[in-house]
Amino acid sequence: MNPVIRPRSLFVALSLLLALLCGCHASLPALPAWQSPVGLEQAELGRIIELRTGAVLTPAQLVERLAKAPRVLVGERHDNPDQHALQLWLLRALATQRGQGSLLLEMLNPDQQAGVDRLRAAMAAGQLPQDLLAELAWQRGWAWSLYGPLVQYALRQPYPVLAANLERAEIGRIYIQVPKLKGLAAAEPVRAALLAQIRQSHCNLLSESQLPAMLAVQQQRDRRMAEAMLAAPEPSLLLAGAFHVRRDLGVPLHLADLGAAAGTQVLLLAELGEPVDAHAADYLWYTPAQPAQDHCAKLRP
Repeated sequence: MNPVIRPRSLFVALSLLLALLCGCHASLPALPAWQSPVGLEQAELGRIIELRTGAVLTPAQLVERLAKAPRVLVGERHDNPDQHALQLWLLRALATQRGQGSLLLEMLNPDQQAGVDRLRAAMAAGQLPQDLLAELAWQRGWAWSLYGPLVQYALRQPYPVLAANLERAEIGRIYIQVPKLKGLAAAEPVRAALLAQIRQSHCNLLSESQLPAMLAVQQQRDRRMAEAMLAAPEPSLLLAGAFHVRRDLGVPLHLADLGAAAGTQVLLLAELGEPVDAHAADYLWYTPAQPAQDHCAKLRP
């Protein structure tokens, strides 16, 4: 004889099932408030797109997907405060889904690693340094007002914070003798696209003789980030400039050339109105744009 399921019992059962299904999202931290004033009325603001399918995801769905990947690459615009806030949110949100193995930063060079490790050990022992920036040998080019909250959070976590960039001496050697790459990263369309980006980012003021070395530095940075990720405890997360993490131009190509094509997910943080190639990443998250500035004006004769 089949049991009779009363409507109230069915409602309670469905409510419990829904609570179980949603429980993994309930502990996610609150999203940060937008800081930039540009684009707050646009419908695309805050939208997360899975580029392969065009599906619009919730932040919880994005975290659920990224939490399954052994390697996550997040691309930023360095001067956008909203993107830095989302990076910190993402790091905290991922911690609710799984343990973090390591955090890698483009903003740290290998010669800073010993200082970072000493600082983490001191902070774990309850010793707060008087001059955090000096202990880190933090470079002025990376605005501490933007990077400080995430770095200070990460230093207090049980996983290592790792350098992912080249040292200045290494860059000097690349200028003297340009290394040659092979594989997907050396393909002519990749090199042409990177050269166009280098020209534009330097206001089209570089001489043609400078371009080969500039391209080599860009690609050797990408190779170093790929090597650092492969050496880092997993799951690892890399924060770097958008062009460094692009699937079609940056670190993922080098990971593939090093035999690690699988297991990588790429999230690009992009300002509203910024064109993004569908092949550049797995996910795209739109943030407000910074007020328009002509950074090249002061460089023009």
